[in-house]
Amino acid sequence: MSGVTMEANSILPILKKKLAFLSGGKDRRSGLILTIPLNSDQTSMEELGATLDYLLSIPSDKCKARGFTVIVDGRRSQWNIVKTVVLMLQNVIPAEVSLVCVVKPDEFWDKKVTHFCFWKEKDRLGFEVILVSANKLTRYIEPCQLTDDFGGSLDYDHSDWLNKRLVFEKFTKESTSLLDELTIINDSDKSASVDKDKSTDGALLPSFDPETVLQTGHELLSELQQRRFNGSEGGGGGQAAPAWCPMEEELLAQPQVTKLLDSLREQYTKYQELCRQRNKRAQLDEIHTKVMQVVNWLQGPGSELLKTQQTIGDSMRAAQALQQKHEEIESQHSEWFAVYVELNQQIAALLSAGEEEEVAELKALQQQLSDVCYSQASQLETRQNVLQAAHAFHGTTQELSQQLDGLLGMLCADVSPADGASIQQNLKLLEEKLQTVEAGLSSLRQKGTLVLEQMCGQASWSLEEAESPPGEQQDNVQHVQAVMEEMELRKQRCEDMVDVRRLKMLQMVQLFKCEEDALQAVEWLSELLDALLKTHVRLGDDSQETRTMLDKHKKFVDVAQSTYDYGRQLLQATVVLCQSLRCTTRSSGDTLPRLNRVWKQFTVSADERQQRLELALNFHTAAERVLQQERVEVASLDEVDSTGRTLLDRLTLPVIFPDGSEQFFGSPGDTAATAEGVRERLLLIEERRLQLQEARLLNNEEGEEEEAVNGLEGRLDVIGEELSEKEEQDEEEKEAEHQDEDSERATQDR
Repeated sequence: MSGVTMEANSILPILKKKLAFLSGGKDRRSGLILTIPLNSDQTSMEELGATLDYLLSIPSDKCKARGFTVIVDGRRSQWNIVKTVVLMLQNVIPAEVSLVCVVKPDEFWDKKVTHFCFWKEKDRLGFEVILVSANKLTRYIEPCQLTDDFGGSLDYDHSDWLNKRLVFEKFTKESTSLLDELTIINDSDKSASVDKDKSTDGALLPSFDPETVLQTGHELLSELQQRRFNGSEGGGGGQAAPAWCPMEEELLAQPQVTKLLDSLREQYTKYQELCRQRNKRAQLDEIHTKVMQVVNWLQGPGSELLKTQQTIGDSMRAAQALQQKHEEIESQHSEWFAVYVELNQQIAALLSAGEEEEVAELKALQQQLSDVCYSQASQLETRQNVLQAAHAFHGTTQELSQQLDGLLGMLCADVSPADGASIQQNLKLLEEKLQTVEAGLSSLRQKGTLVLEQMCGQASWSLEEAESPPGEQQDNVQHVQAVMEEMELRKQRCEDMVDVRRLKMLQMVQLFKCEEDALQAVEWLSELLDALLKTHVRLGDDSQETRTMLDKHKKFVDVAQSTYDYGRQLLQATVVLCQSLRCTTRSSGDTLPRLNRVWKQFTVSADERQQRLELALNFHTAAERVLQQERVEVASLDEVDSTGRTLLDRLTLPVIFPDGSEQFFGSPGDTAATAEGVRERLLLIEERRLQLQEARLLNNEEGEEEEAVNGLEGRLDVIGEELSEKEEQDEEEKEAEHQDEDSERATQDR
């Protein structure tokens, strides 16, 4: 097929007017049918000539050699225009025209045909011209090769043909240009591979998108294969379509499109491989560049930043400032670590589909990048651990210092508690503070050891780098050790002071305890005295009971003696403790006088109680003896009677204390009851005496007996009256004594 000299796009407005067209129909000689539809409007011969030039440039030379049958449709035009068109054909395509069929209108052009006979001009024109009606056109051309304008069955859509033609020409132009460019690019890669430094990136960008051009070509080929190009799918109108396609040999562009597509696919495949190789190389170069950027920064500025950060500070505030500075350094490193992660992913993706040479290069880059990043990350982590340990160490140091200051302040304060309970509480608080200090010091040792270990790790990698002075590390170690030693000394001094304070406080606790126990001894002794005076009143109804009570009284006195001795010992210990504590403001106070006073009162009361019991024992023993004997001497009875009366008199007497105060045993009722028992025994003695006198009277005269009996009875009556008066007098005296004693106690209490 000959090359296209004119493009449809350049005369698209003219072609849209449908001044002439190739319908795809053929005459009986297999020549193409060229149709020129004239209308009533004035037809531009220039535009018609351009249309004919374009249409005649489409068929191949072989097709042109068969000649054209031109149908000039003059039914809606004037004769002079038809004549002009026919004559123009002589100038445009005289050699290719075989026959010109002028379709005349139903009403002929008057007699103008007589003025110009085309058949006479055949030799001069070079082709035959005939005038024919539309319905008689089938004499020269088969109906299936005529369009429906002339009563034929050939389908033709001028707009569809024009669109397809535009697509075909566009594809032909773009594919041809793209093939040339791809060929140049692919050929240039061979020479570029020799000079690797030469950049050919600009040649890798063709003017058209190969994918788009290929897609357009495939769509066009599909249209051609479906025989829709140029509107030629065969005849219609009820007639059977011919066995041959009118466009297969002359106008069908399928072979050209197929050839262009095959060539384009071949060059595009090479181009894709070239681009893939170059993209891969570009990726490798880009990755290598980025890797070296990361490595150079980490080994350069990054390492320099870490080298400048070696100190640990001397306080929490300084450690916090260093941590903040380290966080800024970590933030700068994080940006490069993010690049490292991205590069590592890219390298991993390339390794999965790379060639052996590329894999080795990528692995080397990956290993180099990983080694540098991990080394720098390890240094950052070590430095962070050092700063965290230093911050914790300084915090513990500050806390321990505050605890030692508090403990020292407590030790320097004077101890003046009010009682033993407050001393115990202060001692417990002191022990708790000491335990807190010991726990804080233990924590400080642990954290100090951790800081030293972390700094050793930091020193190891800092020495591996470019020469960094070890002076800062040595200063850090010495500072940590000095702080720990200082805290040890402060704790030891406080501990020594705590030992002294503990001993003093324990002595004070013992002092208060002795004082409290001494007071308790006084209270106990007072209670014993009170019990002695109030409850120890009875003297027993017989000698056995009295003897038992006498034994119990001695034991009671022994208990009181032990209580008194215990109180004396406690007061002596109090004096010793006050001297040890140099507590001149404290003494036994009135405890010792009270103890002595109560003890003297107790001894006087106990002696009186013992004398009464002994007197009662003698009385009951003598009374029981004379009452049991059959023969009793009057002297014995008189002795018993005298003892009983002495006992009764003793019961009425109060106990006189050393300070001159008096106190009766028990209540008046208790005394009366005791005296009543003694009187009953005296009555028995008198009855015994009477019995003896009666026995004697039996031997005397009755007068003497009656006189004696009357005398005895009178004597008994007198004794009874005396005893009654004595009891009343004793009761009154005891009540008076109790009142005096109560008033005296109230005065003493005040």
